[in-house]
Amino acid sequence: MITFLVCLVILVGGYLIYGKFVERTFKPDSRPTPATTMADGSDYVKMHPAKIFLIQLLNIAGLGPIFGAILGAYWGPVVFLWITFGTIFAGAVHDYLSGMISIRHKGSSISEIVGLYLGPVMKNIMRVFSVVLLVLVGVVFATGPANLLAMLTPNTLNAAFWLTVIIGYYFLATLVPIDKIIGKVYPIFGICLVIMCIGVAGGIIAKGYHIPELTLSNLHPDGQSIWPFMFITVACGAISGFHATQSPLMARCMEKETDGRKIFYGAMVAEGVIALVWAAAGVAFYETTGGLQEAVVRLGGQGGVVYEICNTLLGPVGAVIAMVGVIACPISSGDTAFRSARLTIADWFKIGQKPIKKRVALTVPLLAVGALLTQVDVTIVWRYFSWSNQTLAMIALWAAGTYLVKNKIAPWIAVVPATFMSAVSLTYILMAPEGFKLSASIAYPAGIIFAFGCLVAFLLLIYKKTERADDKEFAAE
Repeated sequence: MITFLVCLVILVGGYLIYGKFVERTFKPDSRPTPATTMADGSDYVKMHPAKIFLIQLLNIAGLGPIFGAILGAYWGPVVFLWITFGTIFAGAVHDYLSGMISIRHKGSSISEIVGLYLGPVMKNIMRVFSVVLLVLVGVVFATGPANLLAMLTPNTLNAAFWLTVIIGYYFLATLVPIDKIIGKVYPIFGICLVIMCIGVAGGIIAKGYHIPELTLSNLHPDGQSIWPFMFITVACGAISGFHATQSPLMARCMEKETDGRKIFYGAMVAEGVIALVWAAAGVAFYETTGGLQEAVVRLGGQGGVVYEICNTLLGPVGAVIAMVGVIACPISSGDTAFRSARLTIADWFKIGQKPIKKRVALTVPLLAVGALLTQVDVTIVWRYFSWSNQTLAMIALWAAGTYLVKNKIAPWIAVVPATFMSAVSLTYILMAPEGFKLSASIAYPAGIIFAFGCLVAFLLLIYKKTERADDKEFAAE
């Protein structure tokens, strides 16, 4: 219990102290934001900061800090450290910088930002990478809730029916102005997510469940190594590249740059708290990591675990809240994934999105591809998502580091986590079953060498370009 409470205090302190340091480093100012200068009534729409925070939290959270944290708890309370310090020094910095740099560049998508600071080749890679990743997110976050809804409703309302309903909703939410559905409904779901987190934490403590204290021992039931697998598995609960695709959505709705720490850094810290609670709940409720693993298998996945924990701790009301968590949250992340894909393509081909016919022209093909993919088995492809997610975070952090240097700002808040995530990303793909299946004796040093090589390449590239007085392409707008 003490370890859990200390980590909780550190997370809050991280927002107040390190978050403020990151803000001072970036230096937000009073310049007009895209929501003011580019208002179009569709994607560039001013909203209240509290509403933007709740939408940002729901967009980046979904099921990530719940499902990933439950699987991360297989390694025991050591996962608390990664959730806590990963959130403060990596995830929240990543989200803040990707959102704030987007504001400084007219609300541009992450692929355009990466291309501007890491070159045209990387831009094109990121364009394709981002769209594919976003469509996959949308597809999986449609099929999962559809299957669960089919289990809870009469047989006539099968998974195909609910999938059609969800895809239809995606069409509306992706197409209509951001303040019409997302701006009105998502803050409510965001509040439900927070209530579920508070209820679960309170129930675990009030009913006397034992949250284990910190040990650096590997408690994974199958003995899977902590490095790099835990750092990839937790994903959204500590750092997530998917967030870099979502932050520009809210960057287009902010009236003041000075709200950035509350919205971007704050939402990620809130997600870290949610992940910490669910990691603690998973291992405490089932007493051992082996018991947690058995429950995940017995109940058909993390969704069943979420339902059982909420129903037991909070009763029927908790069960309803759990359903909001495991159905509404992934749907909300899925539709913003498709929205982000639309805007990424629009930025790519310079297609204005104010006219509704242009939004329809991009929305329909995207959802058609998504609908087709729901008819095939995407399980094998999805196994690469966690790795792709963290690789995207790594690239976004390197681009952010480049931006900071080009604007004569010390880049280390971005460069240190970028270097760390470079080691995580390569080591994982070299060792993972879906990767090259190499031994730790090869993958570990290769990951370290790769990370060091990225750091050296970054320093050489940046400082070489800094010396070129005529290099205006990299200047902030």
